[in-house]
Amino acid sequence: MLFDVFTLFPEVFPAYLETSILKRAKENDLLEVRLHDIRDWATDKHRTTDDTPYGGGGGMVMKPEPIFKAVEEVIGIPPSCPLILLTPQGQTLTQQKAEELSELPHLAVICGRYEGFDERIRQHLVSEEISIGDYVLSGGELPALILIEAVTRLIPGALGDPEGAFDDSFSCGLLEYPQYTRPPAFRGWEVPEILQSGDHGAIDRWRRNQALLRTLQKRPDLLFKADLSDADLDYLEQAVQESETAASDPIINLIKKRKE
Repeated sequence: MLFDVFTLFPEVFPAYLETSILKRAKENDLLEVRLHDIRDWATDKHRTTDDTPYGGGGGMVMKPEPIFKAVEEVIGIPPSCPLILLTPQGQTLTQQKAEELSELPHLAVICGRYEGFDERIRQHLVSEEISIGDYVLSGGELPALILIEAVTRLIPGALGDPEGAFDDSFSCGLLEYPQYTRPPAFRGWEVPEILQSGDHGAIDRWRRNQALLRTLQKRPDLLFKADLSDADLDYLEQAVQESETAASDPIINLIKKRKE
């Protein structure tokens, strides 16, 4: 997959891109990231990319001219691939969105800075807007790296374990089950016996149940969209009955409706 990243701070990216999964993906020709300094397309000697907002107010606004010129020269106008604006106003990045984007061969992103973008960039240039959460950062560089990693790890071959991405939280609609490693006992806390049993069928069922329980306790909203089997519903029904903190009318109604 190819990423074109338009940013005022390209120096932020190399260290992280040369680490771990992203580094291996690049070495295996699964990932290419091209960094473009928006200032290179500014037309004045000060390489100006922002200006004061019309109507007054604090902060500076990113100018349209350098961004339009950069995009036009690199990927064309209209863009030859989806062009994503990273902004708090965008659609929240989810695992499902990352999966959707991972199926594309080429993506481009624009990293914002200052108070925001000239509205004409939103209206006439980008394909969509994406946010990494309901909070504000100083710029779009960290969100861009998050987007790149979230998408890259879903590319076949990017992870050492072919099934690794499937087991992650949110990939199957649930939070991930608890993980343990050696030693089997640490400060009196022991690894569940079933994980040491060698019975892979029983282990799979335990992990599924633990994922259901963790989702019920921490993110019950996810259960309404998850693909739940009859065995899942039976386990959830028992878990709700046994846990007063987890019990709620919406979850009970969900179980009853799914069982009908």
